[in-house]
Amino acid sequence: MKPDQLEKYSSAITLSDMEIFVFPELMYSLVLANIMSPIIWRWRDLDCFKKLRGKTSYRKLMRLKQFIIDEFEFNLDLETWGLTGKAEELKRFEKFISPDDVAGSNALFGYHGDKYYFDVDIRKHFGLDKYDSDIIPYWKTETIEAMDAFRLKSGYETAAGECVSLAALYVAAAFIVCQIPLEDIYMMLTPLHSQNFIDLQDGVLTNNRRLVTKTMWSNGTAISNKAQRALRNENVTIVAHSSGYIHCLYEDATIDRKAYEYLAGRLASYLSAVLSLPAFASFLRSNREYQKYFQLCRDCHGRPQFLKAEVLFHYEHGSNYRIADKTFEKLLAEVADEDFVRYELPGRIRCDRLEEFMINQRPGIRSAEGKAAFRKFIEPIIPDAEQFLDKLADFVYTEAKLPAADKNYLPANPVEIRVEHTREQIIDYLQTIRRGNTTADLAFYTYRDMQTCDWTPFVKAATERNPVSIRMTESMSIDQAYAWLEQMRDTSIYDGKRLAQPDEVANYKTGDGLEKAFLLANVLRHRYPGRDIEIVADNGNVTVRGLDRYLFTSGKAIRKELRILPDTTTRLLD
Repeated sequence: MKPDQLEKYSSAITLSDMEIFVFPELMYSLVLANIMSPIIWRWRDLDCFKKLRGKTSYRKLMRLKQFIIDEFEFNLDLETWGLTGKAEELKRFEKFISPDDVAGSNALFGYHGDKYYFDVDIRKHFGLDKYDSDIIPYWKTETIEAMDAFRLKSGYETAAGECVSLAALYVAAAFIVCQIPLEDIYMMLTPLHSQNFIDLQDGVLTNNRRLVTKTMWSNGTAISNKAQRALRNENVTIVAHSSGYIHCLYEDATIDRKAYEYLAGRLASYLSAVLSLPAFASFLRSNREYQKYFQLCRDCHGRPQFLKAEVLFHYEHGSNYRIADKTFEKLLAEVADEDFVRYELPGRIRCDRLEEFMINQRPGIRSAEGKAAFRKFIEPIIPDAEQFLDKLADFVYTEAKLPAADKNYLPANPVEIRVEHTREQIIDYLQTIRRGNTTADLAFYTYRDMQTCDWTPFVKAATERNPVSIRMTESMSIDQAYAWLEQMRDTSIYDGKRLAQPDEVANYKTGDGLEKAFLLANVLRHRYPGRDIEIVADNGNVTVRGLDRYLFTSGKAIRKELRILPDTTTRLLD
């Protein structure tokens, strides 16, 4: 491989957030690797999903959400995959993207976002303040195998993964388990987050382990407000889709143009709410400081009764019922009689009259005319009505900052797999398109298919970007590191002729002998950078030659002989 190509293909194995930002094809390569994995396909045979056969994709998706909440933990441990340096990362990628562009798009390199993150000390926010200012986390996006293997890691009882891993997991699981077509799922990456928009009913957004429907998006609850942070405050840097990708910095886009335009329209609809009493109630739920300016009115045997809005929201907080929806009357029934008064409360707007105003006037608060009408209605009661209306407009209408659409759209070469296809049919199909589809080809490297892939990217990644195994063995001699590996479990987290990287072996304390050999080779290379290191795999026997000979037993049935040279290039000897 040429150096630039080797950088991309080795990145398909380590999958750091920075690598995905520089090589956007990698995002969908991970999705395809997860789809090829047997793990998610086994979920279809679980009782919780078997009993939903024949049900709608939406119903299955809601069950999938609960399954992921139960089985996966959101992991943001900075040291899971080790640390690296800003200067080192910028130097590595300078031939692909300028340091200034990185700083303008990545929070750890200088990006602050438009509002929410501007006043946040990013390093303190992520717990990096205890390190030198050049140190940043080497966040790696996990395959489903690495996510599932967290169960083996001390301190974890379930599987786990960070936000990009969970986003990729959701796409693969929505396709396999819920039978949602890939063309209906759009991945959206921001500098600090990763989410998916699923084109189902009014739209569904994935947010880490949870799902957010259109109704939930604007209901004003704390969970929904947190789910809004990324799209409200960050630029979307990459949109990935089965047809391709679009990147905020690159002029070329491989995504189908019509598909991207469709996403923009559907997302705009999802992020906007009709200004109605339920929407207004959600605004007050989220902006409690304004509740004191409103009151509820109800009829009691032909006579009006009034209730402070903040009192009703207090009742709602501990109830299963909600203000201004179909359960509203049940919520009112829970309110104590003494909380109602028989006179209209001064200095408060009646919500029934507000609703009448919104129905009759239909004030569009993004237009000057609509805003003026609304201001006239509320000004006698609410101080600084202009600020109130700005907050209301911002709450009701969110505009996602997607990559500009004026790109050079390359001829479409989409991945076309169907929900009716079996796992074996999908793998066979992806094999047939590898030569003409870089994303599909990269997927087999992410999948770690050592039977059909060039080994050079795997070796480069293993000996250059696995800092955890170096840190864990830094107090050991080479013989002690070998003994440490020997006492580990001998089971690989990857089936067949697929291999884990050294840091996966180190983190989960398990690995096939060939995988352990690469971990030892990584340690040797860092201790003795001037030496050649040889790895010889002869079916069940693996030998590492460096300072001495170290023997391992493998169940991978792989025959391979390679030499790692001092400049980290790899020479295949077999």
